[in-house]
Amino acid sequence: MAVKILIKRKIPADKARPMIPLFRKMRAMATNQPGYISGETLKRLDSPDEFIVISTWNSSDDWNNWLESADRKKIQNEVDQLLGGDTVYEIYHYGFTE
Repeated sequence: MAVKILIKRKIPADKARPMIPLFRKMRAMATNQPGYISGETLKRLDSPDEFIVISTWNSSDDWNNWLESADRKKIQNEVDQLLGGDTVYEIYHYGFTE
C-alpha cells in the first residue's frame, strides 16, 4: 500500500541558500530508490520559514529502507547541523481501508 511521508523543517532565511544543494542531492538520490513514486516541497504562506516535503512511496518498507540508508543519513546529518535541530518525519497511508 502506498504511503505518504511528511517531512517538516524550519529553515531560517539565512540558512536557505546552503540548504538548497543538500536538498537537491537528497531528492536526486531518493528518485533512484526502489519504491519512490514522487515528492514535492511546499513553503508555508503564513510562516515562511516552515517547509514540508510530501514524499510518496510504494510501501512503508521502501520508505524505511531509504530512511535508514547511509547515503541519506549522511546528507540528513548535514541538514540537521545547519538547522541546529532534527527533521520531523510523519508517515501516513490512505485512510478508511481495511
